[in-house]
Amino acid sequence: MFKKKRIQNSKFIQFVDGIVLNFVRLLDSIRMKKFKEQLKKWTLRVVLAFFISSISFVLLYRFVAIPFTPLMITRLFDQVAEGKPLKLKKDWEPIDNISKNLPLAVISSEDQKFLDHNGFDFDAMKKAFKDNRKGKKMKGGSTISQQVAKNVFLWQGRSYIRKGLEAYFTFLIELCWSKERIIEVYLNVIEMGTGVYGAEAASKYYFDTSAKQLTKSQAAWIACILPCPLKYDPNHPSSYLRKRHLHTLMQMRYIRKIDFK
Repeated sequence: MFKKKRIQNSKFIQFVDGIVLNFVRLLDSIRMKKFKEQLKKWTLRVVLAFFISSISFVLLYRFVAIPFTPLMITRLFDQVAEGKPLKLKKDWEPIDNISKNLPLAVISSEDQKFLDHNGFDFDAMKKAFKDNRKGKKMKGGSTISQQVAKNVFLWQGRSYIRKGLEAYFTFLIELCWSKERIIEVYLNVIEMGTGVYGAEAASKYYFDTSAKQLTKSQAAWIACILPCPLKYDPNHPSSYLRKRHLHTLMQMRYIRKIDFK
């Protein structure tokens, strides 16, 4: 008799445990479903916020001088970490206050197809990819537009995520800005030495003159240091830099004039 009761009690307990277990599973399923729905909503919100904010900043910077870039902040942190005095020289100047020799020099040196492409020079990218695979000196194949996108909106690095974002911002600025605005921003934010950013600061730092007064030779010197501004110094040029300077001057004579219209 007691055995029958124990068996019946055991079956009843198993029955109750089964109900409880199924109920818990149901709750977990509901919670997971809600979690997935919330995750989906927040993901969409984050993506939407990113697109709205990125487009807004691109449109804003079409008209407004850019106060600072991620690279400037990074360099300041590096200076603090290395125990060096803080150095940040920059002075925004509109394109009309910059000698025409400088955009001619940087386009001749960095991106001769600047006025013709839509932000990407695929021939240069293919060549850079082949050269890098052959073990030659690393080259990026980046256009001026890509460099502006990277310097103004992104951090430094070579990850696929950053390259993807670089392509996105390059597309945006080519869509929303004129070529003249792109080169104006480039000449004002690009790193041109240790703690030196932009044409005006570089002109004063290297040649004790304004960007508006730059000669062809001085403009070519500035253009030559852009691939590695922390290493090269136009006042103490290496033999390689002298050759690059001469080559840039020859290309400037070949192109002669830049018309943004």
